[in-house]
Amino acid sequence: MKSYICFLRGINVSGRKKIKMAELKETLGKRGFDNVKTYIQSGNLVIKSKKPFKELQSIIEKSIKQDFGFDVPVLLTTKVTLVNILEGIPFKNADEKNLYFTFLIDEPDKFLVNDFKELQFINEEFFVTENCVYLNCKKGAGRAKLNNNLIEKKLKVNATTRNLNTLKKMIEMTS
Repeated sequence: MKSYICFLRGINVSGRKKIKMAELKETLGKRGFDNVKTYIQSGNLVIKSKKPFKELQSIIEKSIKQDFGFDVPVLLTTKVTLVNILEGIPFKNADEKNLYFTFLIDEPDKFLVNDFKELQFINEEFFVTENCVYLNCKKGAGRAKLNNNLIEKKLKVNATTRNLNTLKKMIEMTS
């Protein structure tokens, strides 16, 4: 049985798409996932499964739709991938509290990525890879112009953003 990290996009934000973590754990347990662990209320999960990786995202999305009544984009990843993302942080002298990671649920078109790379934002740095946009929001994420919604709009993919502490916690939870 393998462990996976799962990020749900846009749940429990501003009173929309509410999912209680206990109910989500129950939903996934009924679908054959073992040892489901959650971290805070924003859709961070560690799951174990024998099922093939390629099937898991779809199973989770369909389960949420069936049991909670709405669509939620799901990003499924592994501890190794998150460790590699953390090791690849391009902002060497950044304040850790300003680091964010926007995970791209699908790989964006290369032409859109090239156009995106030309954007500039005051007090914000970013670096794009095939599955992650690294963000250094020097004035904090709350004031950032470059946010999850803009990234989705410009790259035409679903995405979900997490801070450095969340990534570290998820890695720890898989250990």
